[in-house]
Amino acid sequence: MSEPDARSRVRVAALAVLVVGAGLAVHLWLPDSAVSDIAGDALYAIVAFLAVVFIAPRVRPWIAGAIALGWCMAVELFQLTGVPLQVGGLIPPAVLVLGTVFDARDLLVYVVTVALMTGADAAARGIRS
Repeated sequence: MSEPDARSRVRVAALAVLVVGAGLAVHLWLPDSAVSDIAGDALYAIVAFLAVVFIAPRVRPWIAGAIALGWCMAVELFQLTGVPLQVGGLIPPAVLVLGTVFDARDLLVYVVTVALMTGADAAARGIRS
């Protein structure tokens, strides 16, 4: 059985590149605010979901969502240790992957975004099959 067209690695990779570009634009050009923070968190969760689908294109949407959400939550909780902030001080681009400081709101943004991505992926797979 071939993978659904909507989940081809080329398409997923291209979408991930666009989302990363949008995330960089938010990070570099928008003023630091609640809106830009939420947008950045949502884009991060989307890229996490797309990364899972890129690595395992045949995985069920809810499994991809669970893995992506687990990653996002783990990174956010890791921020409680202070290590990401220290690493970001030494290697500034690491901030884009590890963040800096814990924010409980980010957890909610991840849950909502991953749920939307999971639903959209499930719908796209249903339409294509």
